[in-house]
Amino acid sequence: MKEYLPWHRHPFDHAIITKMEGWLSDKEADVLYRLAANCTGKGAIIEIGSWKGKSTTCLSLGSRAGAGTHITAIDPHTGSSEHGDVDTYAEFLENIEKNDIKDMVKPIRDYSHNVGKEWNKPVELLWIDGAHEYEFVLQDLDIWEPHLIVGGVIAFHDSTMPGPWKVIEDRLYKGRNFKKIGFAHGITYATKGKATPLRNRGAMLLRDAAYGLWKIKKRISK
Repeated sequence: MKEYLPWHRHPFDHAIITKMEGWLSDKEADVLYRLAANCTGKGAIIEIGSWKGKSTTCLSLGSRAGAGTHITAIDPHTGSSEHGDVDTYAEFLENIEKNDIKDMVKPIRDYSHNVGKEWNKPVELLWIDGAHEYEFVLQDLDIWEPHLIVGGVIAFHDSTMPGPWKVIEDRLYKGRNFKKIGFAHGITYATKGKATPLRNRGAMLLRDAAYGLWKIKKRISK
């Protein structure tokens, strides 16, 4: 876990993403970079929800520092209930070109459930940051998790939102298929494999305590 502590940094220059529009802290950027860098090439790196390419950039740079697996970036680029009616595709393409990662990215402009139903390749890293309503988060997990190899990693963004929170609690912390669960800011990540119930329970309690302290701090700062 030390690699996710605030004082432990990775050779990743955050300047490249500082001015990009998106919702990703420096610590979260570090986590994505490291998860992609740790991939061995045994499966694809799937990104569900690219927006304007901020997380895509972190994954691409990390993968380039590792096995060089391409990022399959899935997003209809039409926004969601959180964003209203938008079209982010042109800006996404502009950003991956500007950040010199075009060679690392395979964009698919479609909904994740459509792509997932036709997908037939192994996945080593699954990053879920699409629509955050419970039914959509669960749908992404149900459709894509069977493709995730044993030893592969799943990661969710905005883990404290109600939809992701419930899916993560029911299927990661209390489920049977994931172990080594951790969190960093809004990201929760886990390794696919036989669950370790006591360790998973401890990780859940640690998450609850950390989130509780964050809420208290936020209330006091108002």
